[in-house]
Amino acid sequence: MASTTDGVNVAANGLTLLLGGVRSGKSDLAVQIGCRFNGDVTFVATATPFDNDMATRIARHQLDRPAWPTIDAPTDIEAALISAPPNHLVIVDCLTVWLGNALFESRKEPEILDAARSAASAAVHRTGPTVVVTNEVGMGVHPETELGRSYGDLLGRVNRIWAHAAHRALLIVAGRATPLHDPWEFL
Repeated sequence: MASTTDGVNVAANGLTLLLGGVRSGKSDLAVQIGCRFNGDVTFVATATPFDNDMATRIARHQLDRPAWPTIDAPTDIEAALISAPPNHLVIVDCLTVWLGNALFESRKEPEILDAARSAASAAVHRTGPTVVVTNEVGMGVHPETELGRSYGDLLGRVNRIWAHAAHRALLIVAGRATPLHDPWEFL
């Protein structure tokens, strides 16, 4: 069963992953999906205002979306997904910041990957649809530092976990989307 309003078709229990670069339009698309969804929406925010720049970014994101109920989940997306009303469309924005928060808490890669798997599973098993936003950082400049390279490698692994679990994954570039397919569909 799907919910369709103004051309939006979101599977009733589907997980949609939106990947893209910085300012590609992925968060805007997630908000547009929420605005066109024929039902209630809950927003899961992963950012914390640890400095003035981040506080400004958070405020801008809040202004750019309706006053949906918001669950702050800087490190526990799974708990947020479980606690969200079951039939709401849930928008999680974003895995990129969630990973940074996990690393800031000194979590190690195995724990982070387990948390990503558990949260993706929770998203797939929700009654309502889920839209998850994340950055694709592997297409940019090769990071200069070891920390930057490690972060990019780990985010790539996290993104693959979510993409594998997703019913649909879209790559967003300049506000346009292209579907991402399992390569084995073509091989």
